[in-house]
Amino acid sequence: MDLGLAAFAEDVLASAEQSPAQHHRYLMERLEAVGTGEMDRLMVLMPPGSAKSTYVSILFPAWYLARHPRAALMTCCHTDSLASHFGRRTRALVQEQTEILGYGIAGDERAAHRWRTSRGGEYFATGLRGPIAGRRADLVIIDDPVKSWAEADSPLAREHAWNWYRSDLLPRLKPRGRIILVMTRWHQDDLGGRIQEMEAGWTVVKLPALAVPPDPLGREPGAALWPDWEDAAALLRKKTAMGERAFAALFQQDPRPPAGGLFLTERVGLTDIGQFQSLAAVRAWDLAAAVPAPGRDPDWTIGLRLERDQQDGFIVQDIRRLRGTPGEVEAAILSAAQQDGAAVLIALPQDPGQAGLAQIAYLTSKLAGYIVKSSPETGSKLTRASPVAAQVEAGNVRLIQAPWNRPFLEELRDFPHGAKDDQVDALSRAFMTLVAPAKPARRLQVSLLAR
Repeated sequence: MDLGLAAFAEDVLASAEQSPAQHHRYLMERLEAVGTGEMDRLMVLMPPGSAKSTYVSILFPAWYLARHPRAALMTCCHTDSLASHFGRRTRALVQEQTEILGYGIAGDERAAHRWRTSRGGEYFATGLRGPIAGRRADLVIIDDPVKSWAEADSPLAREHAWNWYRSDLLPRLKPRGRIILVMTRWHQDDLGGRIQEMEAGWTVVKLPALAVPPDPLGREPGAALWPDWEDAAALLRKKTAMGERAFAALFQQDPRPPAGGLFLTERVGLTDIGQFQSLAAVRAWDLAAAVPAPGRDPDWTIGLRLERDQQDGFIVQDIRRLRGTPGEVEAAILSAAQQDGAAVLIALPQDPGQAGLAQIAYLTSKLAGYIVKSSPETGSKLTRASPVAAQVEAGNVRLIQAPWNRPFLEELRDFPHGAKDDQVDALSRAFMTLVAPAKPARRLQVSLLAR
């Protein structure tokens, strides 16, 4: 095939009435350098929605296998399903563009994650935990090695990704083999950050959503990366909703540690009943069944009522806080339910094992006539608190003025290093209950080169 990558991409995209943007052309110049062997380590750091995977993990592999007919190419992602998704789309592209590429799919190859070309090339896709022993690669593409905030914040998960890269992947690379890492940054110590710290010889393409000088594309400060897709005003609205830390990592490729604590309590506002219209409300409980005794400082039982208003803000309307016997805790739950009314959902934590199931069954029977939702705690406390902390940072959380404000804000300010975190746990449960979808969203079929 005589076409360069940019010309090939333009031909393919033209059928979908699309064309490469400025940042796509900049990226393709670096990808071509990998294809020709001018560089062997390329790191692509771009925000979500920038179409980086379309160019790196779909268009480029098809073009690369035309230029290197007998090459073995491996794509690795955070899960097998995402890797197979890229394999399926690349195979479909090869089948559609066989005449231009000069090769097709061999014989009866049907698997999305493993196929051969008619000219002897090989394609294999797998997750970070998938088996790659016994395989060799001329080119490895690592696309989206981080699955979520929970994974990014986990030292164990970050160490696993590094060990996989160093001990599993690198030995599979053939002499003079090439690696492309394409990702959105999540954490200072994610795979992209660790590689930049530990290895030399990488070319890094870092394109933030909003330009920061010096900008590789020559944009003015604050200019959007892809204004035809998402302009600067839309990105700034997103920044307000997400909070500074999350936006800096995911959209600016500049992950930062929390400043002081997780919750920026100075951004929590105060309000009064009657100053907002509630769209939904939940009373979430964090349960403890111990009473104070000499030499003991037991946890508190917390019942926190959180409401969502018409502007998608969140208001902590009331907090019940007590240390009592199991009977006193039960009485507090029933009393709060009667005061709140049947329209306020009740969210209860479920302890593991049969004892936890029995407790939930008992409390649910006592709360007949109310909507009760129970679920086990999953993930670390820090991970569970991070989504609502982002809302606090964005200024989207207010409190009804009440005597419980001070101890609540102090606990948020000190988290995760404070002596107690019961109110934080209740707030996290309340928030996740309010924002949880009513039912699983249907997955939409996306066209091959959809943005």
